Amino acid sequence: MTNQNNSARNLAVDILEKIDEGSFSNIQLNQDIKSSSLIDIDKNLLTEIVYGVLQHRLTLDFYLADYIRKPEMTPRWVINLLRTAVFQMEFLDRVPDFAIFNESIEIAKLRGNDGIRKMVTGVLRSYQRNGKPSFDSIKNPVEKLSTQYSVAPWIVDQMLYELGEEKCISILKSINQPSHLAVRINRWNKTHADIIKDLEYEYTVTTSAIAKDGLRLSKGASISDTRSYIDGDLTVQDESAMLVAETMHLEKGQKVLDACAAPGGKTTQIAAMIGETGEVTGWDIYQKRVQLIQDNAQRMHLENVKTEVQDAIAPREDLDESFDRILVDAPCSGIGLMRRKPEIRYLKSKKDSSDLHQLQLKILDNIAKMLKVGGVLTYSTCTILRKENQETIEKFLAIHPEFEQLKVETAKKIKQNRDELSLNIYPDDFESDGFFIANLKKVK
Repeated sequence: MTNQNNSARNLAVDILEKIDEGSFSNIQLNQDIKSSSLIDIDKNLLTEIVYGVLQHRLTLDFYLADYIRKPEMTPRWVINLLRTAVFQMEFLDRVPDFAIFNESIEIAKLRGNDGIRKMVTGVLRSYQRNGKPSFDSIKNPVEKLSTQYSVAPWIVDQMLYELGEEKCISILKSINQPSHLAVRINRWNKTHADIIKDLEYEYTVTTSAIAKDGLRLSKGASISDTRSYIDGDLTVQDESAMLVAETMHLEKGQKVLDACAAPGGKTTQIAAMIGETGEVTGWDIYQKRVQLIQDNAQRMHLENVKTEVQDAIAPREDLDESFDRILVDAPCSGIGLMRRKPEIRYLKSKKDSSDLHQLQLKILDNIAKMLKVGGVLTYSTCTILRKENQETIEKFLAIHPEFEQLKVETAKKIKQNRDELSLNIYPDDFESDGFFIANLKKVK
């Protein structure tokens, strides 16, 4: 029998508890994996269980609802243990039910009293005997989609309204698929070909279909342990996020502001593109996050990056018309990240989106005066909601006639035939994060 204290399934319950208490899934999982003694196959199982339970939580709770008499009085860790068991039964075909059942009972014995052990045993036996309920029992169409794809009802409702049923369902299906490991090549260090050659010793490498310097990696070790990462030849970044700097009309020698910069993925990309004669300044409101920008720039040997602890809504008269290009990668609801950070689908509310829209306008209004005439202001978010995207740009342009909107163009000319000037990337388009990009030129 596996030592339950150190088993992947027991650690999964621990991590899910920490996420319920406010930890970020990716950070918590990485920390716990590094401090564990798990072998690689168990690390993979742990990752699958944690992300799987988060991705399918509403679905799992629907499956379990008839078997837990008083969920509000059941300890949170027990609910998470049952979620992990049912997730494995329904979504991991290679794991035999008897192994899931036996280890779940052992974890219940280890962590709880005999009453809890009996309760977990009873729930799992009943579930094995009777199976899962049908989604057809849910009559409300929004609630049905919310439960089937495990996304908060308000998000489903908003996507149906803005995008229609076909696109909404396509996105919902997409975000419950595993995310890809994507990295961006640092052209400052080595050639594209040399970096790929180095990576092919450890990974299956695929060139990104959408991002000029993007790669997808599979079947390899932890990326942060590789020589390519340690030497600064690459950084982990989603392919959609890589498109932002591509679209900014960057040139060698420019002076650029990244107003909401941490942890620095786009800052370092800008730095590599503007060269040694250019300079990019990265802002964040917290010193700890500014340090992340500095650490990334140092690892990637980028010497043209400046950082400041600075709130993007705070006035800076000394910087009026100081920058050739400005990026506002704005605070947002992060709804476009639901595949990679699945807890987002339960944490955000419609009010959050509305409040963020107001904050975004304040940032843009403050930053606009820092751009030189003829310069370009790029606005981006990792959400797919119109309120934080098109509506923010429309309202900004209505009160800033000195700006006009440009059509966003990427290096690989994706979505070239669209009617909109801005660029929307949805999670189902390229199996990458949902993103929005708009370019605004200061004409007077």
